[in-house]
Amino acid sequence: MISKISNQAPMMQTTDFTKKSSGEVQQQFSGFLKDALNEVNNSQIASNEMTRKLVNNEGVELHDVLIAQQKASVSLQLTMEVRNKGIEAYQEIMRMQV
Repeated sequence: MISKISNQAPMMQTTDFTKKSSGEVQQQFSGFLKDALNEVNNSQIASNEMTRKLVNNEGVELHDVLIAQQKASVSLQLTMEVRNKGIEAYQEIMRMQV
């Protein structure tokens, strides 16, 4: 997920959002979020599959399983922190006086 964010950052900086309608920007952002969440989900699924293979003695090394589990865990933690920051920002905006 981190590599996906860093790969998207230069593109987002060079994109001129003033030339796009709000609907187009919303679709682009929505697609980015869906892709990021799918990547986190896929890492969780891969970790579970590797754990299952290790338990069933299907030729998976323990260190590979532990690495996959850590990657999935870090991805999930990052996703949760981004979500929390987004919620905090939304709440802060809602508290602003107009």
